[in-house]
Amino acid sequence: MDPDALCDLPLTVHGFLQACADRRLTPRLAMARALARIGAICRPKRLMLRAPNADWQARASKSETLPAGHGGARQTSISSRHVFPGTFNQESDNMTSRRNFIQGASMLALGSMLPFESVFAAGKTTVGVIYVGARGDYGYNQAQAAAANVIKKLPDVKVVEEENVPETIAVQKTMQAMIEQDGATLIFATSFGYFDPHVLKMAAKYPKVRFAHCGGLWKQGNPANIASYFGYIDECQYLNGVIAGHMSKSKKLGFVAAKPIPQVLRNINAFTLGAQSVDPSITTQVIFTGDWSMPVKEAEATNSLIDQGCDVLTCHVDGPKVVIETAEKRGAMSCGYHASQAALAPKGYLTGAEWDWATPYKELVADAQTGKPQPNVLRGGLKEGFVKISPYGAKVTPQAKQKADAIKASMTAGQFAIFKGPMKDNKGATVIAAGTTHAQTDYTLESMNYLVAGVTGQI
Repeated sequence: MDPDALCDLPLTVHGFLQACADRRLTPRLAMARALARIGAICRPKRLMLRAPNADWQARASKSETLPAGHGGARQTSISSRHVFPGTFNQESDNMTSRRNFIQGASMLALGSMLPFESVFAAGKTTVGVIYVGARGDYGYNQAQAAAANVIKKLPDVKVVEEENVPETIAVQKTMQAMIEQDGATLIFATSFGYFDPHVLKMAAKYPKVRFAHCGGLWKQGNPANIASYFGYIDECQYLNGVIAGHMSKSKKLGFVAAKPIPQVLRNINAFTLGAQSVDPSITTQVIFTGDWSMPVKEAEATNSLIDQGCDVLTCHVDGPKVVIETAEKRGAMSCGYHASQAALAPKGYLTGAEWDWATPYKELVADAQTGKPQPNVLRGGLKEGFVKISPYGAKVTPQAKQKADAIKASMTAGQFAIFKGPMKDNKGATVIAAGTTHAQTDYTLESMNYLVAGVTGQI
């Protein structure tokens, strides 16, 4: 491509990007060369650039902080090698030169209005993914990160990530930076506590940006640019319970949970009901740690449950690593959660309830790329490929496998209901009347506020 072409292109973002692509330049380098060409073009056409004034000379020797979003640079140094603004003396025959100058100046304006990274990524969909913990936590965040790795390989997709972002105003700052500096047009806010007020505020502030929140909290009246994605992982927790029910000798199961929110209660109840389908006398003891990642409390809870006679344990915390490893050290069996923890417990790991977030991630990214309106509520289970069970461990008996596989097939065919009446909570109150069946798609399950009979614990 002709070196002068950057200044001769039509004054459009597309033209600028095409020049960058053709010459294999970064937007920053391309802009610098374009500005240099302004001077080269102006001189032959007798447009004279007046010397920089005293104010600019004073600024030339020091660094100047630029606002976020201008070239994505927090700090840039202005030196005498840069082109300074000046006044142009025009002769009567310089209309062509004037046109060339305006084209170059317009490019400068383009650079001041748009982040370089955003301009360079035009034509690509930039996706931001935010994690509340470490991506390699053997659990919740690792399952989300696995999906992010899948969409990184999709054509015309750029992924930016940030881990260990707390459920505070810090996540708002992270989302804003991804949008304004990286040019993200789709944000995956993966933690439950990111939603209110943080995702709600950012979605209202940036109505043209798509937000995908994991946890099932969107409701009518919330910003329309939010998608709430979640999976029916209670199906897999039910299957965990079936296996645990077959394998337990004490008939006492243990569950380490973070918070008594509907999604967690639904998993505790499904796990217990699965075990009780094998033996109605089986009980589940639950201990809440109070937060998603509390390694010390998780270890204490696991040890306490084993001391109380629980011989199969599972959990709903961000990183099941501590629970699984502690159970293994104590000689107890375990069922995993979020991702496979089989490598952490080669003797006692029975199976696990795993997410397959790549399914909703790919759908939401495709919607963003094509401009298709995103769904406000996106759900799926075994049938839709949102969740899966871990391979069975060596200890699992053929009878247990056969029972679990049969129920899994029924679930996949949409013919199995976990929550149906009559059902009582652990206080004796009827929570599902006789003759009532709640399908997985029944939204009332997403506001579950009870523990079923057979669960020992309080909420």
